[in-house]
Amino acid sequence: MADLVTVFRTQSPIEADVVKGLLEAHAVVVLLQSDMPRTPFPMTLHELRLSVAPEDADRARRLIESHREERSSARVIPFGAEFEPLERTIEYRFRDRGLLEHALTHRSRVHEDASGGVFDNESMEFLGDSILGFVIADMLFREFPQHNEGQKSKLKASIVSAASLARLGDRIELGSYLILGRGEEKTGGRRKLALIADSYEALIAAIYLDGGLEPVRAFIERQFAELIAEARRTGAEAAFTADYKSALQEFLQSRDRGLPAYRLAAETGPPHRRSFEVEVIVEGAPVARAEGSSKKEAAQAAAKAALTILSQSR
Repeated sequence: MADLVTVFRTQSPIEADVVKGLLEAHAVVVLLQSDMPRTPFPMTLHELRLSVAPEDADRARRLIESHREERSSARVIPFGAEFEPLERTIEYRFRDRGLLEHALTHRSRVHEDASGGVFDNESMEFLGDSILGFVIADMLFREFPQHNEGQKSKLKASIVSAASLARLGDRIELGSYLILGRGEEKTGGRRKLALIADSYEALIAAIYLDGGLEPVRAFIERQFAELIAEARRTGAEAAFTADYKSALQEFLQSRDRGLPAYRLAAETGPPHRRSFEVEVIVEGAPVARAEGSSKKEAAQAAAKAALTILSQSR
């Protein structure tokens, strides 16, 4: 251990792993050293060191430098520069890009890392969810003073649903920046709505940890402005129409099950007072049915009933 020579230092576990892989591909034996504690939510970055045998040190340094030159047209670009397009899109520049890297790291990447120095974004998702909920609640409190608590709660649930987060994340092309394991990459992880939605929440946490409440509030207000404006134009009740159907779809997707289908099972009553009965079908099997004064209302009621049944059968 004492005879090894350190040839590369970084605070980025991802960069350390990339360089380690480069050296090992050229038959250089590498030791990754770190004093980073193994905690579920490390916010302080620690130095990572790549060390090799003395006789391999010069060749290792040449390989690292040649790799940098090949990637950057003879210019050494600091790690994290690949995130600059995302920073421009979200209109926020990180002082600590390690937080952004952490927010974009999926657990599949951690499972494939043997160094113990890579951490996933799940704790940041938890924090981002809370921050988003607070800021949206504050916005709705100010925008819809005439609505009661129940109405605001339903509107908030619709606005911050996983489907909404996935759409917003897709709009900023968040999937292209995710740091995934090889298995998740091969199965199309960058296009999975659940991964994009989770990483979107983690991104919110990263902005908060890097800059505080005001920058993250400004980001959320910009991102959700259209949804709030739509609710203002159409009325809060219109925002509820996709609530249970979206919730059921998200429930099934999170468990890798097929999307639900809706079938009109019956239509009764006189023309001026029709009643519709809609059935929800999941993976070819009927799960629940419900009635309503419109097909949309019946589908919502059926989705709600299906959610209750499927949740209890887990």
